[in-house]
Amino acid sequence: MGGVYKMRKIAAVESFFSPGHRAVIDKTAAECGFAVDYFTQGHLPADKAADYEVIYGLCPPRELKAAQNLKWLCSSFAGVDAYTDDDLYPNPNVLLSNSSGAYGITISEHILMVTLMMLRQMPKFEEIVRAHRWEKGLSIRSICGSSITVLGTGDIGTNFARRAKALGAKVVRGVRRTKKAGDPAYDEMYTLKDLDSVLPKTEILVMALPGTRDTEHILSRERIALLPEDAYVVNVGRGSAIDQEALMEALNGGHLAGAALDVCVPEPLPKDHPLWDTKNLLLTPHISGNMSLGITRDLDVELFCEDLRNYAAGRRLKRLVDRKIGY
Repeated sequence: MGGVYKMRKIAAVESFFSPGHRAVIDKTAAECGFAVDYFTQGHLPADKAADYEVIYGLCPPRELKAAQNLKWLCSSFAGVDAYTDDDLYPNPNVLLSNSSGAYGITISEHILMVTLMMLRQMPKFEEIVRAHRWEKGLSIRSICGSSITVLGTGDIGTNFARRAKALGAKVVRGVRRTKKAGDPAYDEMYTLKDLDSVLPKTEILVMALPGTRDTEHILSRERIALLPEDAYVVNVGRGSAIDQEALMEALNGGHLAGAALDVCVPEPLPKDHPLWDTKNLLLTPHISGNMSLGITRDLDVELFCEDLRNYAAGRRLKRLVDRKIGY
């Protein structure tokens, strides 16, 4: 007698799935020989975890050990620094992938928004009009003609580079870990060893880096000092990439024109933290890549389904993460 066939199963642990998203996931899964269970409360029940070969979404890291039959974890976020520790997994062979490619549009638009707000003095004009004053005397600047450096030339950084170039940036430089050919939006491409020579020529520094040991405090006190006094800094990657104390000192002391941080250390930021009151700082609570934009949700599902087909066919995952380096 033959054994009982056991359907291969996927746990989809996310709250943003619409009926349309579920239909797409279910159809792709069925074509690949999988069934899908949905968990919308942000966690995977421990008594069910061992049923799943694949987890897609935002399963809390502490719950992964219970998934004894897990072979692939696909994060619905691009940043996966919370999932790189081998000790989180039931075995060291579990594949980890991210959703890089889903967030380029929404986060690049956020970068563009805060950059223009700083260049055009919108926070100060907001203070003026809230005080019921009709004043026009502030000088403004433009992306057009600016020298921009993008530190981290993945999907997010490159989406911004394209937009900046379309708005007339004089030069857009990319800085990345390896010297590979970049997108045509970059006029110049450098590696990290060139960063110290690039910063003094930078008017707008955009940081879109993952959280790894190599990127921690990559914008150090010494490198902040290399930036011109009229430079702006935008960080949408990880707060750990900046020496935050040194950045606050530079902003409060007038060494930088301004900064926009969507990420910081720690998160959430305590109410008494000095970052709240730092001069010339636009601070947002890590919302640049939220799932609130419809196209982000649609792309996230589309990318998972693409890699599910790869996984089922025994092909390499397109967004496979090397846990040793963090991306």
